[in-house]
Amino acid sequence: MEQSHFFAFLVGDELERLGGDYSRTEDWQPCVVRDGLLITGQNPASSGPVAEALIKLTGTVGA
Repeated sequence: MEQSHFFAFLVGDELERLGGDYSRTEDWQPCVVRDGLLITGQNPASSGPVAEALIKLTGTVGA
């Protein structure tokens, strides 16, 4: 659903305009990006994959 008419700008569009890298996938699908120590997910569907990326980064499971 296109919602750009509700906002002054879209964050992804602005990042690209300023020369940044922006990644996304279809709405409500998991999308995880890691850049160094930064791990980010697109939406709630990314929660599990973000946790897996964090475990892989830290090399730990459980406490």
